[in-house]
Amino acid sequence: MIWAGVLLLLGTFTLPVLPYLWASASNDIASLDTVQNNPRANFWRNVRTGTAGYSAVGGPEANVLINNDGQNWRQFRMRLLAPYGSYLMGAVLFTIAIFYALRGPVQHLSNEPKELLLRFSVYQRVVHWFTAILFWILALTGLILLYGRFVLIPLFGSSGFALTASASKEAHNLFGPIFIVALFLLVIEYARDNFYRKGDLSWLIKGGGMLGKHASAGRFNFGEKIWFWLVLLLGTIISFSGIILDFANLNFDRNTLELAHVLHGIAAILFISVSFGHIYLGTIGTKGTLRGMTTGYVEQAWAELHHDKWRPDDGATPEASRVPGAPNE
Repeated sequence: MIWAGVLLLLGTFTLPVLPYLWASASNDIASLDTVQNNPRANFWRNVRTGTAGYSAVGGPEANVLINNDGQNWRQFRMRLLAPYGSYLMGAVLFTIAIFYALRGPVQHLSNEPKELLLRFSVYQRVVHWFTAILFWILALTGLILLYGRFVLIPLFGSSGFALTASASKEAHNLFGPIFIVALFLLVIEYARDNFYRKGDLSWLIKGGGMLGKHASAGRFNFGEKIWFWLVLLLGTIISFSGIILDFANLNFDRNTLELAHVLHGIAAILFISVSFGHIYLGTIGTKGTLRGMTTGYVEQAWAELHHDKWRPDDGATPEASRVPGAPNE
């Protein structure tokens, strides 16, 4: 029994290599090539390159059995988009935190009685918040789909993540087309005040007043204008690519879907990253700014500091101090 075990062990390791030894001893190169190569290997190599075959199923690429582009997209998503996207968002948040710690909020100081200016109408505020709420619903659900596997599985387990991811996907697909409507309304209402005007470049050179020097601006400063056009550009890319992904059954080929995925992911990460700066400057970064988009009114001292070239005919009407019905602090 011992010898039988030894022979079985030797046979297991030696028999598979005997053809190679025989071919090498006889210098039979052709025989060696035949042994080394699986006779069907070239066939599957051709299949993996996307070689078309025959299929009774209709539709684009229905006759392609294996398409390597899907694996290429997966590697891009997991090795580039996800990690570098997190680095970018983290770097922006870290920079904002450091800037706030060093600079603090920009405040307007005035001992005069408060006079209020109507900066945004009810409709303008509704359009802004409608777009902002949709944006963050899409942003959060998209981030869950991109990073949830790494963040949520340790917290909720696989089953909990599966439920969360499924709900996020449905919400993302549902609210995505509605965001296009919000984007259209935003452009119609705000575009006329966001074109370049004389003095905008000077505002940019002075750092928007963040560096200590006063920077004059109209109803919207150059930074707000840049943000507006970025919203339009990135929002358009996200919207069109999102429609393609939402309606993937409309006979789009794989390469079109993968390109839409790439553009959608990159634009979304950039959109979210830049939005952090907008949110910071509109809340804790600049005192009195948030009030304009919540109540519609801003103090005259605030307007003189940040938008001294703004006039009543630029889209808002000056109001007397503590107008009846106007919100007061």
